[in-house]
Amino acid sequence: MRVLTKELWFETKKRLEFIDISAQVEALVAESGVRDGLCLVNAMHITASVFINDAEAGLHRDFADWLEKLAPHESVSSYRHNVGEDNADAHMKRQLFGREVVVAITEAKLHFGPWERIFYGEFDGRRRKRVLVKIIGE
Repeated sequence: MRVLTKELWFETKKRLEFIDISAQVEALVAESGVRDGLCLVNAMHITASVFINDAEAGLHRDFADWLEKLAPHESVSSYRHNVGEDNADAHMKRQLFGREVVVAITEAKLHFGPWERIFYGEFDGRRRKRVLVKIIGE
């Protein structure tokens, strides 16, 4: 069995951003030498997410608008978590988008459905955060 464990690091310019990390993950699959297995990708911070969806800018703007309606950043004082911080909304947004994804590896490639891409979702940006990629297989 082959195993590869790597971390990807991000520091976004904005508080909320979605970054397509599919190419970086695909490169790690190639580096691993795994032809048949699984690839786990998870955000290592509680105000960030990893998810699979379409790489369409309008959809991503819709995500941002929807998240802001469900867990608005303002008013910061309306959240009990915001004692010395202002990121309670980011924790809630992460709960909605999830922590991780697992993608099958078939014939040394990520086995995606049509239009699927892996995204890093940042909800409390402008500081350095990491994503774990763990690849296991034969």
